[in-house]
Amino acid sequence: MKPQDFNLTFNVKASPNEVLEKIAQVNNWWAKKFKGKAAKLNDEFSVYFGGPEDTFVDFKISEVIPGKKIVWLVTDCNLHWINDKKEWQNTEVVWTLTEKDGKTQVDFVHKGVTPECECYDSCEAGWTHHLRDSLIKLVDEGKGFPE
Repeated sequence: MKPQDFNLTFNVKASPNEVLEKIAQVNNWWAKKFKGKAAKLNDEFSVYFGGPEDTFVDFKISEVIPGKKIVWLVTDCNLHWINDKKEWQNTEVVWTLTEKDGKTQVDFVHKGVTPECECYDSCEAGWTHHLRDSLIKLVDEGKGFPE
């Protein structure tokens, strides 16, 4: 049986297009240290945590279906807190949006981050925090809490 990729589903009070706009504002819900653009096909961006030797992740937008889906491909990374610093490389962060009753259901999957990964426990906690405690608040209340 194939291991399950990390995933989280949640609902927000906005249209799919509004949600995609907020997801692209990475510095307003995930990482204050952000460089690049995260909205259109082939956009590239990076997030940084800590000092220059600490964690960074580089992404490229590899797929976009307007109002429905966006995929971030990890092109490089340094996950400073684990042995395999490149564990996220070539993984994908997939956002799929479905409009239901005036709200948007967001299905988030980090493909390639499974329970067998060294980072799984900390990544599960981190993504859950950033999505539930920051992105949802950015969409629903206008203010996220990036690190």
